[in-house]
Amino acid sequence: MSERTSRDLFARFQRNVLSGAPALDEEMVAADVVVEQPHAPDGRGTIEGREKVVAMSRAGRASLPVTFEEFRDVTIHDTADPEVIVAEYRLVGTVPGTGARAHAAFVVVLRARDGRIVHWREYQDRAAIAEALA
Repeated sequence: MSERTSRDLFARFQRNVLSGAPALDEEMVAADVVVEQPHAPDGRGTIEGREKVVAMSRAGRASLPVTFEEFRDVTIHDTADPEVIVAEYRLVGTVPGTGARAHAAFVVVLRARDGRIVHWREYQDRAAIAEALA
C-alpha cells in the first residue's frame, strides 16, 4: 500500500466530515501533530499531540448541531514543498432543529509526513458559522 499524501489525507478528512465522523481521526494524525486555528475563541487556537487533537475533533463533532452535506468550490493548491497543500472550500450543512441550510468558507494549510498529518492550520469564516447557528 502506498503512503498517504497530503491530498489523500484531505480527502479522508472530507469523507469523515460528510459521514458525521470526527474530522480528524487517530489514524490520520502524527503523534506530535499540531493543529492551529488562529481565529478560534477562548484561547483554543493551538492544540498539540494526537490524543488532544483527536479528543478535540470528537468533542467538536459531538457539540456541533449540523449535518454536513457537501464540500463546494474545493480548490487544492500544491506548494513548492511536496509535504504541503493549501485547500480552499465551502462546507454546506443543515441545522437539524431549524432546517436552516448554510455554508461557510474555509482555508486549510496541511502538512503531511510519513503518511500522517503533522500540521493543520485552519481559517474559518466564523461570522457565517455564527449566523448559521443563531
